[in-house]
Amino acid sequence: MTSTRPTARSADAGGPARPGSAGRAVAVLALVAVAALIPLLGPRGALQGTGEAAAPGAGGIALLRTVLFAALCVPVGELLAARLARRVPGAPPADTPRSWAPLAAVAGLVASLGLASVVATGNLLPHHLSDMDVGGLYRTRDGKSALLEVNAFAVAWLCARSRRPAVRAWPSAVVAVAEALRVHPAAEHHPLIGSGLTFLHVTCAALWVGGLLHVLRLLRTWRPAEAGAALLGLYARVAAVLFAVLTATGTWSALRRMPPGTVLEQLTATAYGRTLLAKGLVVAVVAVLALWARLRLRREADPLGACSPARAEVVALGVVVAVSGVLTALPLPIRW
Repeated sequence: MTSTRPTARSADAGGPARPGSAGRAVAVLALVAVAALIPLLGPRGALQGTGEAAAPGAGGIALLRTVLFAALCVPVGELLAARLARRVPGAPPADTPRSWAPLAAVAGLVASLGLASVVATGNLLPHHLSDMDVGGLYRTRDGKSALLEVNAFAVAWLCARSRRPAVRAWPSAVVAVAEALRVHPAAEHHPLIGSGLTFLHVTCAALWVGGLLHVLRLLRTWRPAEAGAALLGLYARVAAVLFAVLTATGTWSALRRMPPGTVLEQLTATAYGRTLLAKGLVVAVVAVLALWARLRLRREADPLGACSPARAEVVALGVVVAVSGVLTALPLPIRW
């Protein structure tokens, strides 16, 4: 298959839409709707039969976290894909799709405001504006992290059109730091180690998911097949490193939450363990799809045939993001 047809450029430039564009739009909307059901219904399913109690509105919180994570992936991935594209010989520098960073920043801002309102209500769902103690956000660690994320996404929206990569990268880095600090409170043993692991994990995940998404968007507009194959090959090498770091940090973080002697039991007896197991299985599927794409890139006559498993990989990565949102809304399996 090829993803470099001339009609792709005319559609992006405001010309007539391609015949299959409406079908693709419907498919994307359907996938988004299905992905939204995972965080909404996931906490209830994971908690079934464990005897654990979820926080009020766990499904809504999981959905907001999923949107926040997805909003973080988009600008980070665009920066990575743009950096890789500059290293491709013969790449068309002006032939790039429209940035999704402004829309992602708005989505992230809405999600972070929703999460901040929950924190301002004492980790309860607010029913009236009077339920929220906005000033109290400055007095708690969770409140400060929530405010930091709100401000970071607001700045990201202002900087989304900047041509300086460093200016666009800083707000995303602040969101990753805020998430790392929020997840590991001061009462935890060695919180800085946990925060460092989470920061690396979140950053690498955003680069992997967002990078692949934007690389595939670039391939839809690039004419030279050789340049597209080179770009996909560059991304594949980076993704291999990202996958290694993700596996190491994810395993280490899981063992900090669940000591080795209790892992097997907690993977099936606790909501956190069940969701972590589900995430691991989906990541394994993603790894298989990534390997399939790499093999097709190397061995087939048309290297861009690797786009088919790469698109499936993006969908599977979207599921991983949704499951990660569920994971943040569940009670921890052990107490520090």
